[in-house]
Amino acid sequence: MLIQFTFMPPEHLQQEMTAKFSELTFHFQNGLKVNDPLLSQCEILVTYGEDLQDSHILNGTNLRWIMVVSAGLEKMPLNVIKEKNIRVTNARGIHKIPMAEYTIGRILEVEKKMRELREQEKEHKWDRNLSYGELTGKTILINGAGAIGSEIGRLAKAFGMHTIGVNRSGKNADHIDKLYKIGDLLSIIDQGDYIVSVLPSTAETRHLLTDEHFGRMKSSGVFINIGRGDLVEEKTLLHALKSGQIAHAVLDVFHEEPLPANHPYWDMANVTVSPHISSISKNYLPRAFAIFVNNLEEYLKGSNEFINLIDLERGY
Repeated sequence: MLIQFTFMPPEHLQQEMTAKFSELTFHFQNGLKVNDPLLSQCEILVTYGEDLQDSHILNGTNLRWIMVVSAGLEKMPLNVIKEKNIRVTNARGIHKIPMAEYTIGRILEVEKKMRELREQEKEHKWDRNLSYGELTGKTILINGAGAIGSEIGRLAKAFGMHTIGVNRSGKNADHIDKLYKIGDLLSIIDQGDYIVSVLPSTAETRHLLTDEHFGRMKSSGVFINIGRGDLVEEKTLLHALKSGQIAHAVLDVFHEEPLPANHPYWDMANVTVSPHISSISKNYLPRAFAIFVNNLEEYLKGSNEFINLIDLERGY
């Protein structure tokens, strides 16, 4: 059985895999051309998901399972994968610690005026008159209260924040004081001092946030997007920021990535930009590999008890 990787994991992870499953054949390389002869031989493909096209799937005549070592699947050729009845799993859940820590870090940065203090430090300026706030008593609204959202809620509650959230089902989530269905978002969005989105990109979520949503947010509110950039149209968010509908936006994801150097976000005082790094951690791949190892053991047993098995109809 050939297991083909389309990226190069660290050497120690390669060695661990080949030692643990010595009866299997692993091949590691960066990228995979459509006409690569290995494609027709591999039974399992391990990828970040962004490098696959319809033609890869069509040429993968022996392909039975794709492991995506990320959570997002919006760039995957899911229709062809579904037609060929190929199993897909992903690394959902491994991002919760770094993304929650990123979120709280950014919230503290805004609340404690860290950006302004850095500028004062550069200018050798002693000024104690900035308006510093506290997180205690404030409300964080988590748009997408799943594994990541629950971890954000756990950390937020440690700072004395009130946590509310929305998800598809409206079912309870850990560390969320009050949960609503995603259809209720417009009616509760005015409660959030911090509105954090961790939603994936799906037909339901693309351009979910509209002018009406931003119009109902607190003018002191802070919007944080660590999910996907297509949650809101750029013109909508730019209008909200320029007109004062919200006070600040922290953006880690964008419609176009890398964010163009001439994009207005870079120079806006009320926007914080980071290059899609909220999930990055030195523990990222080890956690993803732990899921893969568990599922590979199940696969070899002929079991269907997979972690993070994707519903190809819904796309997540």
